[in-house]
Amino acid sequence: MVTGHGRLERIVRLWLPVGFFLVLALFPFYWMAITSIKPNAELYNRNVMPLIVHAPTLKHYVDLLTKTSFLVWTWNTMLIATVATGISLVLGTMLAYPLARMRFAGAGLIAMTVAAIYLVPQPLLFIPLADIINRLDLGNTLTSVILTYPTMLVPFCAWLLLGYFKTVPRELEEAARIDGANRVQTILKIFLPLCMPGFISAGIFAFTLSQNEFLYALIFLTKTSVRTVPIGVIAELIRGDVFYWGQLMAGALLGSIPVALIYSFFVEHYVAGLTGSIKG
Repeated sequence: MVTGHGRLERIVRLWLPVGFFLVLALFPFYWMAITSIKPNAELYNRNVMPLIVHAPTLKHYVDLLTKTSFLVWTWNTMLIATVATGISLVLGTMLAYPLARMRFAGAGLIAMTVAAIYLVPQPLLFIPLADIINRLDLGNTLTSVILTYPTMLVPFCAWLLLGYFKTVPRELEEAARIDGANRVQTILKIFLPLCMPGFISAGIFAFTLSQNEFLYALIFLTKTSVRTVPIGVIAELIRGDVFYWGQLMAGALLGSIPVALIYSFFVEHYVAGLTGSIKG
C-alpha cells in the first residue's frame, strides 16, 4: 500500500520532471496559438499580458488563407515531401539491404561512408547541385527540390534501415529459400513486411526533413506559385522590417499539423523502428 510519503516522493521524482519537460515542449505551440488569434491591437500593445488573449479573433487565419497563396504552398510542400520520401525509402532500401544481409569486401567501409555522407553540410553540396539544376533548366520547378532532397534523405534512410534490417533473424530468409523462394521473393514477401516499423520510422523522419527543408527551397523556388510553406511564409509575410506576426504564427501552426498527425497515428511503429535501429 502506497503511503502519503510514497505518493509525494513519486510526484517529486516522476511527475514533476515529466510536467516540466511537457510544459517546455508545448510552450512554443501555445505561444504560436495565442499569437495567431490575437488582434493587432493586443499584439503590439506592451501593456497587455503576452500569455493571455483578451479578444480572440480568426482574422489572421482568414487573411492567411485568402490573401496569400498558403493553400498552394501547402500542396507544394505535401507533394514534394511525399515524392521525395518515397524515392528516398526505395533507394535507401536498395542501399541498406545488401549492407545488412550480404557479405562482401568493403561492406563496413561503405556503411561508414553512408553515415559520413549524411553528415556533410548542405551548403557544401549546394554549389554542384545548383549547377546541375541550372544545366537541366529545372529552376523554379518542384522537380528541382524533389531531385535534390534525396541527396540528404537517402543516406539517412539507409543508415536508419541498416540498423533495423540487422535485427531481422536470418533464419526466416533461409527457411523461405529452402521452401523454393528466390532472393527477390524472399525480400518482397518475407523480409520487407517484417521491416514495416523501420520503414515508418525512416519515412516519418524523411517526410519531416523534406517538409521543413529551407536552403534548397529558398534558392531553387523563387516564384510564389512553386514555393513551400517555410519559404512562402517567410518571403510573403516579412516585408522589410514589417513582420505580420499573426499570420506568421498562424502559418507556422497550420504547417506543423500534418507532421503532428503523422506522429500521433504511427507513434508505436515509430518507436519500434527507432528501437530496432539502435539495437542494430
